[in-house]
Amino acid sequence: MNRRLLEEKGILLDVTAKDWQVAIRICGEILVKTGKVEVTYVDAMINNIQELGPYILIAPGVAMPHARPEDGVIQEGISIVVLKEEVAFAPGREFKVLIGLAALNSESHIYILQKIAEVISEADTLERLKNATENDEILQLFNDKEEH
Repeated sequence: MNRRLLEEKGILLDVTAKDWQVAIRICGEILVKTGKVEVTYVDAMINNIQELGPYILIAPGVAMPHARPEDGVIQEGISIVVLKEEVAFAPGREFKVLIGLAALNSESHIYILQKIAEVISEADTLERLKNATENDEILQLFNDKEEH
């Protein structure tokens, strides 16, 4: 299965966000602009965190904002935002990288999670993701994993 989850226009580097809501909104807006989700999905991502807390922290310094498919997913895919400075939900709950997730159903949700896990589960690739200065670096991290 050769599905490209990440396109160059789905990446934003060196981003400044004053708080977690702004960071999530930036991440979600990329999904909107790339045709992955409707605007309602971005609000749902923020509402989920307000209701459930920062459950989206999936690795040290990495948050994965998402909502349910029925909240406005059009096409599966991800967006990547690397912040200039860490942002916190609360003390000790910081993140520098956001991986916005748009899944159409449970099958695509699992597929995408596996691809993300392959990148963030290894310390060296996680550090490369956090410190990326070029979109190509991030594309290479995810697309190399997709091809294996």
